[in-house]
Amino acid sequence: MTKPRVLFVARTRYELPLSPSLERKFAALRERFEVRVLATSADGRPRDDGTFHLVGRLPALDGLLFYVLLPFRVRRIASAHRPDAIVTQSPYEAAFLRLARVRARIVVELHGDWRTATRLYGSPLRRALSPLADAVGAYGLRRADAVRTISSYTSGLVRELGVEPAAEFPAFMDLELFSERPPVPLPPQAAALFVGVLELYKNVDGLARAWRLAAKRLPGVQLRIVGRGSRRSVVEQLVHELPAQTAWTERLTQAEVAHALDEATCLVLPSRSEGLGRVLVEAFLRGRPAVAMDVGGIRDVVEDGVNGLLVSSDSELADTLVRLLSDRVLAERLAAGARRSADRWLATPEEYAARIDALVAPYTYRR
Repeated sequence: MTKPRVLFVARTRYELPLSPSLERKFAALRERFEVRVLATSADGRPRDDGTFHLVGRLPALDGLLFYVLLPFRVRRIASAHRPDAIVTQSPYEAAFLRLARVRARIVVELHGDWRTATRLYGSPLRRALSPLADAVGAYGLRRADAVRTISSYTSGLVRELGVEPAAEFPAFMDLELFSERPPVPLPPQAAALFVGVLELYKNVDGLARAWRLAAKRLPGVQLRIVGRGSRRSVVEQLVHELPAQTAWTERLTQAEVAHALDEATCLVLPSRSEGLGRVLVEAFLRGRPAVAMDVGGIRDVVEDGVNGLLVSSDSELADTLVRLLSDRVLAERLAAGARRSADRWLATPEEYAARIDALVAPYTYRR
């Protein structure tokens, strides 16, 4: 039997060769499909290895031009690959793909609230585009042949548009480095860790406000921030004000993030919006509870009082950090709950590929 042809389209940045875990993911997909991937190159240089067509980084307006050029790029790939189905990582790709007028069915993956792309990222000028971007995203979802969500939260977003998800399951997460060894005990000295992009949607400003309040009540306790982005000045100012209690690293490898979690008592995730929060699962695998905002998909992962603590404001975030970092018994109880709750989010590459197969099966021709 000839394998169905599936094209995966996303702005995801890939580096070739793939990491071992990602290679296993795509090997599992290739067992079921003739796979082609259109994405972006991590190092900015275009390349094509026969499976991955990675576009280069443009000198200006790279994000906007990715979507503008997408119909032409997809038509060029489709002329040779002739996909039965195209799986897109967001509704924006799906909307622009309609302009390509290819015969393949379009399946959208919804990883979060698409409306945050203009509201909680980048400059105020970008937020002026919100009404148009909202409409484009909604169009992409409504005109898709199928929509796959990753959590009950994202399913709710789709249903608000009158669209019923065809499937709900998490994205494949490359978590081997976090699960390959047992968690270690909590460190003797309490510490908190933030890992994420320094953007508005991650509420870095709120984290800084909360830490200024909490640090006064936690002598000797440190907050470590890992990330980079447009809100870096907020972190720079916090480090300047509280140098003994705040550390900042712009970038870590996955292995280094796992080690940073081992050195922390808890993860702190103050986001204004999250589709799921991969970093939460990473923390749970290392046996670290989370102090997180009670928003979006975070609610699907963090059970208040079981594997973490949920908060609703920056001031409550400060109080809760003080509570957890001052009470080792509480921290250890939540740490045990965190590790127990991680497994529900794990899937092997073969399980993930089987779910994708079931999702696209109605739209592929199996000869």
